[in-house]
Amino acid sequence: MKAILTVFLLSLIAIVAIAQQPADSIPTTQLQEIVVQAPKVIRKADMDVYHPSQSAVANSKNGLQLLRNLMIPTLSVNDALGAVSTGGQSVQVRINGREATIEQVQQLLPETIKRVEWIDNPGLRYNGATAVLNFIVTNPAAGGSLMTYAQPALNAAWGMYRTAVKINNGRSQWGASANFKLTNHMSAYREYSESFTLPDGSVIDRSEQPAGGYLSNTFGGLQLDYNYIKPDTTVFWVALHGYKQWPESSLYRSIMSQTIGLSNVLISDFDMQDGFTPSFTAYLEQHLSHRQLIAVDFNGSFYNGRTRRNYTEVEDAGNGAMLSEVNTSIKDRNQAYGIEADYIKNWSQSRFTAGINYKANRNRSTYENLGGEIFHQRQDRLYFFGEYFQRINNVTLTAGIGAQYTSFKFKETGQGTDSWNVRPQFTFTYSPNPTHQLRLNFTSWQSPPSLAETNIVAQQVDAFQWTQGNPDIHTSQSYMLTLRHSYDIKRLSGSLGIRAFSSPDAIAPYTYWSEGRLITGYENSKGLQNLSFWIAPSFEVVPGWLWFEGMVQYRAERMRGTGYRLYNHDWSGQGGLIFQHRGWQVMAMYQRAQRDLWGQKVSWGEDMSLIEVEYNWKKWQFGAGVICPFTKYDQGARSYDPYHPYEKHIRMNDYPKYYLSISYNLQWGRQRRDARKIVNADVEVTKSSTPSR
Repeated sequence: MKAILTVFLLSLIAIVAIAQQPADSIPTTQLQEIVVQAPKVIRKADMDVYHPSQSAVANSKNGLQLLRNLMIPTLSVNDALGAVSTGGQSVQVRINGREATIEQVQQLLPETIKRVEWIDNPGLRYNGATAVLNFIVTNPAAGGSLMTYAQPALNAAWGMYRTAVKINNGRSQWGASANFKLTNHMSAYREYSESFTLPDGSVIDRSEQPAGGYLSNTFGGLQLDYNYIKPDTTVFWVALHGYKQWPESSLYRSIMSQTIGLSNVLISDFDMQDGFTPSFTAYLEQHLSHRQLIAVDFNGSFYNGRTRRNYTEVEDAGNGAMLSEVNTSIKDRNQAYGIEADYIKNWSQSRFTAGINYKANRNRSTYENLGGEIFHQRQDRLYFFGEYFQRINNVTLTAGIGAQYTSFKFKETGQGTDSWNVRPQFTFTYSPNPTHQLRLNFTSWQSPPSLAETNIVAQQVDAFQWTQGNPDIHTSQSYMLTLRHSYDIKRLSGSLGIRAFSSPDAIAPYTYWSEGRLITGYENSKGLQNLSFWIAPSFEVVPGWLWFEGMVQYRAERMRGTGYRLYNHDWSGQGGLIFQHRGWQVMAMYQRAQRDLWGQKVSWGEDMSLIEVEYNWKKWQFGAGVICPFTKYDQGARSYDPYHPYEKHIRMNDYPKYYLSISYNLQWGRQRRDARKIVNADVEVTKSSTPSR
């Protein structure tokens, strides 16, 4: 962390020094958001638009690698792990306007990506997304394309594989793609220490000494799609997708010692989930006269899978009696449907959008460990919104308001809640010149409770702990205000800003003792508030050869709930160097994950580092890399619950992890541009989960 802070202090000095010099004059002609000549990034009112350079395309063999080479400030891209985030939060990715997966982005040919739209203040149309990346894809004059990629590890059963093919005929295009991610029994272990404060005030301290374990997470997907485009008139797109999750499992073994009761206890903690999810999507866009259009999107999916957990405590390190045993098995047959219709009217300097979105989830869970008892839950969400955009010289304004109705019902008990929530949004953008932009954005959204948070079934965690959902909690409201300054000064670009967030009725867990059990329940808490500051420079150290990019963020937050008031202060960020020359590309990066407070727990993602070397030769790319070459892999959590404080770290024995990569891209014949969706009926099928330590 000290190294990252040192680099950023030097970057700050560079910003001040360069800012004293007059910016280069770049002639620009802009007409209705069409730029004839422009710098690396075009800052529009509602997004930043990045046009890939020839070198960025030449040094990339898939869409995610190209995104990494664009070096967008505040954006963390990890092609080796297939992850994109900003400030520790997930980013919604889209291809030609329609929501997509990271695997689908990795299947894009870099040559087909015309531009990338970075939207860090999504409007009401994006339904509460933290940030959005939209890849605008136009295929070259070719009758088809083929892309393949393989990335096997050398010292572990780990790897990523994908392929995609497109065939064109006139206004029609057929496509097929497949991806496969292998993570099979990778050696892992858990460091865990905890305390229990019993109702009588006595305290039991327990500590686990790791004794082995593994992680598995293997999945694959296959998609068939067809699209038809009649320019400026009709767009039709339909896709059938199947997603298979092989047993996603973890097993941790440890020897536990405790201050009260038996010591030298063997703990075995096993979690597993597998299933199959087919889905269907259809989209229709019809352009009308006077720059109007109507767009409709439908999505439906079905999940058939099982979730299992087995937890045991055995005395004398496995040679004695069973002290505690938990077995949970849940079979899900869940459905999800969504449909959205939008109307958009454009003028020369303004735009009006109105839409309606309906989502439905129908969940059927069979608790096999409870004699096959069945529970049904239905969730319905109806959302209306209107939004207006106006440009006035160097100033643009966007204002909108939405209303959402949410309903949750359990068939067996009749329990549930209904609620209406209002969602206002406002953005003010000032661009005095092409190199600077100031943006003030206020947004709000709703977060409905999950299936686990409302599930009335009591589930055992270990010898002390149980968890049970609350069907009476309601959808929570969140508000966020962001002030950001973006700059592009000679070889230095980036952003710095401040963000305030509040969720006054955030859904959060809390604990209480009942009949000798420590119960984790869920409530609409007294709220979470946080304030964060960030700076994210991207600096061309040696023109055309060497770049530095990264981000440092400071975050202060407070959360209040039943019986607690907690504060969290955290530094996080990432930094990296990228070298490119004559087909070679070398990248080194370090990431410290954001520590997030939720309820009475602070949790974090992956602390890691990466070194990767790639070489491009004609239509091929060859690469090699190592994950965590000089740092220790870590993800974990720390609880401040007065009844159950604990600290947990997940480690990997197979790190440093070495891997190879190879990809091949081919294009031929004549080919037209891909379909671009304006709206998405985003809906996700829900899954049951078992509580774990």
